[in-house]
Amino acid sequence: MRLVSFEQDGKPTLGIREGEQVRVIGDETLESLLARGVDLVEFASRSATQERVSLTDIKFLPPLSRPPKIICVGLNFADHTSESQYAQPDYPTLFFRVATSLIAHGQPMIRPAVADSAGLDYEGEIAVVIGKGGRHIGKEEALSHVAGYALFNDGSVREYQFKTPQWTVGKNFDGTGAFGPDLVTADELPPGIKGLRLETRLNGEVVQSASTDEMVFDVASLISIISEAITLEAGDVIVSGTPSGIGWARTPKLLMKAGDVCEVSVEKIGTLRNVIADEAAR
Repeated sequence: MRLVSFEQDGKPTLGIREGEQVRVIGDETLESLLARGVDLVEFASRSATQERVSLTDIKFLPPLSRPPKIICVGLNFADHTSESQYAQPDYPTLFFRVATSLIAHGQPMIRPAVADSAGLDYEGEIAVVIGKGGRHIGKEEALSHVAGYALFNDGSVREYQFKTPQWTVGKNFDGTGAFGPDLVTADELPPGIKGLRLETRLNGEVVQSASTDEMVFDVASLISIISEAITLEAGDVIVSGTPSGIGWARTPKLLMKAGDVCEVSVEKIGTLRNVIADEAAR
């Protein structure tokens, strides 16, 4: 099932994507449903109304606008680690995103107005949405904790990312974390999203392409390892890592500018599309 968060009559609304239409469920958010522990597929099937709206007429919202935690994984494709000139770590490289950085499918990704930054870099990724929380989750049971998957573009302001050994600031500028368009429930996809092709396109040109089989730490491993230290909660988002091809590693660098169109696609999940816009002068 494909669940869509969108704005209707000025308030968040949840629906089921059915082809080029969305069937309205109601105004309870995915955050609330997951926190209540409901089965999303069962709830949506039972609660969906007969009201339908066209995809072309809706304003998308991120699948979850205020996740309890957004945990990002760096250096999770060996070819990306190599192009970034790091040694491949034997433990996941984790950092956090904040909810104020999130934008939806179709919303502008913001190139920040800071003097010492030339632009914004793309990182196509898959987001794992936790449906059932826990601590010390075994790898063998980890996938049963997944509610579904969405797409993510981990927009990165590289000059700020590398100002310190910690990457936090460069990964958290407002309007740089594109998330969506749908939450695809786990039952619709191969277990642990194995064998899917992830592709990023900038102005129609393929700039990243890899199989999820190339992830150093697969989804089950990430959930298990993270939960050794951190209690995962329903609604948490794990952004699982990007492959090689980032703009910063190219010669010359390929950084996004106003008017560029960046798309992240994964087979069986869909396409996340955003146009780059400059931050308004202050």
